[in-house]
Amino acid sequence: MASIKDVAAAAGVSVATVSRVLNEHPSVSADARTRVLAAVQTLGYRPNAVARSLRTDTTRTLGLVISDVLNPYFTELARSVEEEARALGYSVIIGNADERPDLQDHHVRTLLDRRIDGLLVSPTDGGSPLMLDAARAGTPMVFVDRWIPGVDVPVVRADGRQAVRDLVAHLHGLGHRRLAIIAGPAATTTGRERVGAFREALAAYGLPLPDAYIGQGDFQAESGRRVTEGFLDLPEPPEVVFAADNLMALGALDAVRARGLRVPGDIALAAFDDIPWFVHTDPPVTAIAQPTDELGRAAVRALVDRIEGRPPRSVTLPARLVVRRSCGEPPHPLPPSPVQRSTP
Repeated sequence: MASIKDVAAAAGVSVATVSRVLNEHPSVSADARTRVLAAVQTLGYRPNAVARSLRTDTTRTLGLVISDVLNPYFTELARSVEEEARALGYSVIIGNADERPDLQDHHVRTLLDRRIDGLLVSPTDGGSPLMLDAARAGTPMVFVDRWIPGVDVPVVRADGRQAVRDLVAHLHGLGHRRLAIIAGPAATTTGRERVGAFREALAAYGLPLPDAYIGQGDFQAESGRRVTEGFLDLPEPPEVVFAADNLMALGALDAVRARGLRVPGDIALAAFDDIPWFVHTDPPVTAIAQPTDELGRAAVRALVDRIEGRPPRSVTLPARLVVRRSCGEPPHPLPPSPVQRSTP
């Protein structure tokens, strides 16, 4: 591999001149610049990014810590983050927290040690002292999807409250009255928000949400399976199970099928976080879709604004209900689209 000394020798200039050319310093003559760039191309020289970062105090690298890389929602989010960052001249290093606060902090610490320029995080909980300290120390940071209340960091997220209201209106219109939820972790803002929105939407129709119809999950498929088995064992099982994320919905579907039951004939199923797989399940799953690609790109833009000295801003985008066949919808519904809002 060619070194900067090799480039200097080939171009007939000093190492300092090569460095100035590579850093686009205006003091280099046009002739010297042409010879250096020609030598760089001929030798295939690539500057040492680490050494350059020590000189410029920037690495053009962003860190992204996501909650679960196996969750298709976060996989798509990571892809949009990487694409937008690349378009803006940044690289991305990804850490998978696997819904574990200790692993989240490990990745945050590692990324900060590697001198990233900024950090995108979807927090697994709201009590990480490391993340709080990083935010207070002025580390450029943006929360995406989830957030830590009270921390002065821009948040890029989807608001699913209206979509949940639309879902409950849709279920009520289909004649369902006993609705249960598989909740996400109460330590996460999304876990709490979705249960609250569901409860409020039911109350608007005078429908109760008994404790027995609230199952505590962890955004993993196994918890969806376990909670649904508990629902099915109740003296009066719910008519609908609403899973607060896609993986828990898949676990719920497994539990129903393991009992020899059918969706939606025996029990209906709906999910938060639409994924491409839901179109191909039997039946296709009615779900709330988040604008994942837009969220990832908006998060990167907010973080780059913070890094480059522009005022960043929080962004909230609406989620929408996609109606399919898993809740007893007519055999040939209209193409998937947000349902019309109705009043109780």
